[in-house]
Amino acid sequence: MNQQQIFSRWTSWQARQQARFTDDYLRSGQRFARRIWLPRTVGHGISFLFLAPILLTQPLSAWWWLVLSIYAFIWPHVAWLLADRAANPMAAEQRNLTFDSVMGGVWIGAIGLNALPSILILMMVNMNNMGAGGVKLFLVGLLLQAAACFTTIAIINLPVDITTTPLEMWVCLPALLIYPVFFGFVTYRTAINLAERKRRLQLLSTRDGMTGVYNRRHWEHLLHNEFDNCRRYQRISTLLLIDLDHFKTINDTYGHDVGDEAILAITQHLQLTLRTTDVIGRFGGDEFAVFMTGTSVQSAIAAMHRVHEHLDDYRFDSAPDLRVRISVGVAPLTPQMTHYREWLKAADNALYKAKKAGRNRTEVAA
Repeated sequence: MNQQQIFSRWTSWQARQQARFTDDYLRSGQRFARRIWLPRTVGHGISFLFLAPILLTQPLSAWWWLVLSIYAFIWPHVAWLLADRAANPMAAEQRNLTFDSVMGGVWIGAIGLNALPSILILMMVNMNNMGAGGVKLFLVGLLLQAAACFTTIAIINLPVDITTTPLEMWVCLPALLIYPVFFGFVTYRTAINLAERKRRLQLLSTRDGMTGVYNRRHWEHLLHNEFDNCRRYQRISTLLLIDLDHFKTINDTYGHDVGDEAILAITQHLQLTLRTTDVIGRFGGDEFAVFMTGTSVQSAIAAMHRVHEHLDDYRFDSAPDLRVRISVGVAPLTPQMTHYREWLKAADNALYKAKKAGRNRTEVAA
């Protein structure tokens, strides 16, 4: 491969990585916009219920009622569509939240700084800002609300009266009770979803995608811990390396679908035969690894004998004449081993011995 081909492949790989990153960022922004949509919809609807009676007492034109109705019942859905269809949904939703801050200030000005409903608007807007953008968006939102409030009062020349009447207080009380509880519910649901997504990511990072057993990186990490614990507490443990015999021939003769089925057959028979405490990992394309805590070499050999027998009886629907055979290398943990890789090396040598002796057998490290 010449230098130009290497550069071309490297450029292509970089482009794919950038496209994957862009796609992930886009979907993350769309999920963020969907999470904001429900609190905004409920919050704006509640705001209409307590703002409308208070606006009746203000010397305002009918246009204010039209603006309030659009803002309360149409804007939440428009905001979601704007963010969802934007090239950068995250940035679009940040702009939507900024607009909400400005409008919050406008409504506080329109009711003449009436104390309780003003506090309620501040609470609702800034709860959203803090939850969605942290301290920075919260502080920016406060400044915008103050500027919009005093600008509105100056433009429409409204009298300022911070007094809240008993009727206005009773109108506001349901919102004071409902919205914080609702916001807490949304936050709780978001936390649950994030925890589930984290669990799935952890599962993906530790498991082999096809077989569901541990991948090599995580399995080797567990083996390292097993090695240290066995040496510390003087426990016995046995390591096995298992290789599917003539895997390339199976793929070439019967196709990769049958090869994949053979891999899955070995996985299933290992899981059915071994104990739940025996840790199985996919060590390579056609190679598996198992460590069996508290198990002697004789017990490990007996377990593998049962796996051999089960595989002898296994039949493929698409290849009835095919028989799955495995070679197994067994290595007990010995006091002479000072690193877990020496243990792996011993099992690998035993596996090599099994292959050299004709395959379809289990051999023990010398």
